[in-house]
Amino acid sequence: MKDFLDENFLLDTETAQALYHEYAKEMPIFDYHSHLPPAEIAEDRKYENLSQIWLNGDHYKWRAMRTNAVPESLITGDASDIDKFEAWAATVPYTIGNPLFHWTHLELQRYFGITEILSPSSAHYIFSKTMNDLQKDNFSVKALLKKSNVKVVCTTDDPVDSLEHHIKIKSDKSFGTKVLPTFRPDKAMAFENTVQLNKYFENLSSVSGIRITDYDSYLDALKNRHDFFHNIGCRISDHALILPIFSLSNKDGRDRLFKKALNGETLKHEEITALKTAVLQEIGKMNSKAGWTMQIHLGALRNNNSRMFKALGRDAGFDSIADGEVAEPLSRFLDSLNTSNELPKTIIYTLNPRDNYLIGTMIGNFQGGSIPGKLQFGSGWWFNDQKEGMEQQISALANLGLLSRFVGMLTDSRSFLSFPRHEYFRRILCNTIGNWVENGEAPNDYVILGKMVEDISYNNAVNYFGIDLD
Repeated sequence: MKDFLDENFLLDTETAQALYHEYAKEMPIFDYHSHLPPAEIAEDRKYENLSQIWLNGDHYKWRAMRTNAVPESLITGDASDIDKFEAWAATVPYTIGNPLFHWTHLELQRYFGITEILSPSSAHYIFSKTMNDLQKDNFSVKALLKKSNVKVVCTTDDPVDSLEHHIKIKSDKSFGTKVLPTFRPDKAMAFENTVQLNKYFENLSSVSGIRITDYDSYLDALKNRHDFFHNIGCRISDHALILPIFSLSNKDGRDRLFKKALNGETLKHEEITALKTAVLQEIGKMNSKAGWTMQIHLGALRNNNSRMFKALGRDAGFDSIADGEVAEPLSRFLDSLNTSNELPKTIIYTLNPRDNYLIGTMIGNFQGGSIPGKLQFGSGWWFNDQKEGMEQQISALANLGLLSRFVGMLTDSRSFLSFPRHEYFRRILCNTIGNWVENGEAPNDYVILGKMVEDISYNNAVNYFGIDLD
């Protein structure tokens, strides 16, 4: 029997252990998709206690606490930090089998040297010890990024954002982590609510200096912000879709539909699809010209609990996996850009593991040119960033494409203590490859396999995104 979270955690074979400890473990982190707040990096925030850095905004933990019948006041309410922490500590023993149990104790070990299991009996000690540590200079946000060996982290930012915090971070020449924005124009394409959209257009017009009076001026305003983000170092856009969309339209039709939106008229589903398709195509073309990567996140059915959405808003832990048609609209969208040779580097994530083989085969249709792995099957995302989900994504990619060209893991997190998720992924990757070797399915060649592990852990992302690390 192994000890819990020992040095060979998740590493079942000697080959897996060698691959992890000798090749993966010390590789830097390139976290190309996160929701970390750049303002807190710019100010080099220190958190007062573990509750603040762990529980504020973590809908993974919120869902577990609700399942454990914790009152909402102790989750998202106005209860004290210690009371919320104790409610989480009382929940943790019930999370065995959930990745939260692993992540919680990996973070306690890696950052604080705590090996005790978090529970009601250990909660006070752990809260007090971590609170004392968090006051030290080596636990500020920038220090945590350095401690985690993070070389690049990309945040998620709206086109109207001033990026003032990124500019301030960039001016700190002593800080060794590149913090770059990601262009996330979902709100700029929210044609479902034209009244709210027009309020957004006011902000977009203001920051771009371009008055939005028609479809062309709207695209000009988006291009203006795309250029601005590029100058600050952005090289990635990000787009959240319940399902892929595609609809053919001509310029006259787009102009007419956009005028309806500007007038605050409610658009029909097919009209929304036509406009969104056209705008996504334009952003794809902008990305291709600028050398950016386009991230497409598919399959999240959001805000299912309407009562709690009214009370708490979005991103509060009431999202789940969507199903529906994926293959044909995704194929047609990718092909529409590829036909004119304007398909950018693209990473496609699916929240529904049902679609793993669909995505794995779809990306193979549009590879080629001078970019290895130009289209990527994104890592196990959200509900899939656990052991089984990662193994399934790795297996599908390996079976259908080139795992060696994979750009690896990301945190997709709002917490500065989430970087052990990269360790978690690397251990699972090494264990998968190690099992192939033990079964005679891959050669026992550490020159080949060691490079493969190092590349997936870090090097592939450096080469793929083309970000200057100097």
